[in-house]
Amino acid sequence: MTTIPDTIHARTAATAAPRENLLVRLSQVMVAFAERWFPDAYVFVLLAAILVAAGALLHGGEAVSVSRAFGDGFWSLIPFTMQMALVAVGGYVVAVSPPVARLMRRAASVPRTGRSAVVFVGVVSILLSLVNWGVSLIFSGLLVREIACRTDIRLDYRAAGAAGYLGLGFGFTLGISSSAAQLQATPASIPASLMPITGVISFYETILTWQNLLVIGVGTLLSAAICHFTTPSDANAVTASDLGVSLAEARIEDQRPTRPGDFLEFSPILTILTVVLAAGWLYETFRSGNPLITLSGLNTYNFVFLLLGALLHWRPRSFLTSFSHAMPSVAGVLLQFPFYGGIAYMLTRVKNASGATLSDTIAHGFVSLAHDTGTFSAIVGLYSATLGFFIPSAGGKWVIEAPYVMKAANEIGAHLGWTVMVYNIAETLPNFINPFWMLPLLGVLGLKSKDLIGYTSMQFFIHFPIVMILTSYLMTTFTYAPPVMP
Repeated sequence: MTTIPDTIHARTAATAAPRENLLVRLSQVMVAFAERWFPDAYVFVLLAAILVAAGALLHGGEAVSVSRAFGDGFWSLIPFTMQMALVAVGGYVVAVSPPVARLMRRAASVPRTGRSAVVFVGVVSILLSLVNWGVSLIFSGLLVREIACRTDIRLDYRAAGAAGYLGLGFGFTLGISSSAAQLQATPASIPASLMPITGVISFYETILTWQNLLVIGVGTLLSAAICHFTTPSDANAVTASDLGVSLAEARIEDQRPTRPGDFLEFSPILTILTVVLAAGWLYETFRSGNPLITLSGLNTYNFVFLLLGALLHWRPRSFLTSFSHAMPSVAGVLLQFPFYGGIAYMLTRVKNASGATLSDTIAHGFVSLAHDTGTFSAIVGLYSATLGFFIPSAGGKWVIEAPYVMKAANEIGAHLGWTVMVYNIAETLPNFINPFWMLPLLGVLGLKSKDLIGYTSMQFFIHFPIVMILTSYLMTTFTYAPPVMP
């Protein structure tokens, strides 16, 4: 039997302008391929572990040494794993807090047309991701839902949802929520095997360079233009109602006490006292120096966001509810990051008869292919993007790649900070196609990845060549400096 969404799609395909028809055909080909052949992201990390183990064996490592390295490294990233999980949780609780929710509802009234609303959501998503990718995902999803409730404009719910994902496809690794930049700026988070290769790299060498600000500006304008030209006209827009998505939901601030014992849960007294307790530490931590540099420490970053979330929710019950709702969004991080630790140890700890690790050999391969720092940047970008498609992990994947990528950067004389940023920029672009980080947003929107990938894939294919050329050129504007030890 023909459903209402089927009828809408058929009408859209029949009446859309030629450009829209082309985008629909391309997106459907990609969606059909992904639905048929792409397994869960967890399968990719298992394949990576097996392939690296096989590579270490073929490289001359002993089987027992490979197994020991995998087991020894499996729990080596536990502090970093918890830190990254709390980045997502902190972003979630802030985004759904009552004051931010009210701000979001006011922001939803700004756009005047469906097409401008899609552009607006995309720019908001990128800007928020520079501060916290969890806030970007959740706030953008809720913003799309709020705009979709308006009756004075027709919003293509799919295009707007894809725009809400722009921060994770382009943006979040260029701001202070960049896990690779944060890890490199935090001595306690850098694995012992990586410290001699990279040293500590401050934000002044990564996200706070003028080169990175230029990439942010160019990428944001490019993303907004793609949103504008790929959003269907009002006549062809597929709304939330057309897709059968219900926009009615209970708000966290609507909760009320049901028994006398709930008094403290619904009172702000404990929240206020906790914030007062933390105030002295915050003052001592932030009273000198650049606050962005201070926030580069993951523990400080998460502490600030959790306190901010508690304060914005005001009442402990609201905070606890939002915290529990955030848990599904961090399941992949908690499950997969230990495997990345095991993979990193197999790369850097298993030696062959000549004393070389697999990481050493791959690094020499990079150097042999790169004749200058610009070429090296392009190779790192292509390689990082390829792995990013199969292992969408940001900081976890950086721990795997960093030993040989940064070793090669040292040998060829490429700027270490910008090498981190090339990795960041290239690694995140495949998120436009791989829906791993899309899952929290899809939960908010009530959609499936196939509804968004047609639009996000267009972002990828246009962004990739432009951004890669720009980052390779900008590498030539830096001067190499050796690793700085803490």
